Amino acid sequence: MTTTIDGARIARDIRARVAERVAETAACGRVPGLATILVGDDPASAVYVAAKRRAIREAGMRDFHRHLSRHASGDEVAAVIDELAADPDVSGILLQLPLPAQLDAATLIDRIPAAKDVDGLTTASAGRLARGERGLRPCTPSGVIELLDAEGIELRGACVAVVGWGELVGRPLAQLLLRRGATVTVAHEFTADLAAVTRPADIVVVATGVRGLVGPEHVKPGATVIDVGIHRTPEGLTGDVRAAELDGIASRITPVPGGVGPMTIAMLMVNTLRAAEWNAVPKTVPA
Repeated sequence: MTTTIDGARIARDIRARVAERVAETAACGRVPGLATILVGDDPASAVYVAAKRRAIREAGMRDFHRHLSRHASGDEVAAVIDELAADPDVSGILLQLPLPAQLDAATLIDRIPAAKDVDGLTTASAGRLARGERGLRPCTPSGVIELLDAEGIELRGACVAVVGWGELVGRPLAQLLLRRGATVTVAHEFTADLAAVTRPADIVVVATGVRGLVGPEHVKPGATVIDVGIHRTPEGLTGDVRAAELDGIASRITPVPGGVGPMTIAMLMVNTLRAAEWNAVPKTVPA
């Protein structure tokens, strides 16, 4: 029998712990604050930002939001980032992606100070992760690690296949897993035989954006499967994994929705709190 990992419950527990800690810091006169920047009117981005802002407010943190026109120039967005970076009340800054075509996302993201980079996407944050230095980590990969820990799945010595080598999930997740003592293999679009990579693995994490890519031919009996993908279909939301076909094969599997998704926002809250606590102590984390 395959166990469904309840990411929504685990995320609620994390959010509750964050709210407790925020109440403690507020009693000392320090209230963490997240600044979200939305450029344009992409419907999906607007929904994601609204969910993040709602979660932040529910935890007792301050909500600093900036909404810019889809015609905003790079200089205009950069000025907003610089303003928020200089504001001591802003603990973290999140620039919602994707950006309109006229904007260079990488350049703008790198204007965010590493100490306020709650998405963990700046070059400085990526470098600190690669070197194992203290810093803020990308939310979705961190959420995957938290899910595995909450389920009591041992990472040290485990064989893990990460399917997908994207900058947002696959690559940082591989580094986080390596630092936990896992043996990690990364498969990607040029991998000739995907099953040869995933079948030996104790844990298979799929983050490709390809609907239904992974099925029973890719997973050994008893493996844990983490599905990071999400796709909207006429029948509802589905992931990168053909989950129904893995029932009775995988020991544990994350559902879509209700698996990794809720963990991403929970880890954003963790990062915002962490940034506030680190920034309250000079030189704790580099700027």
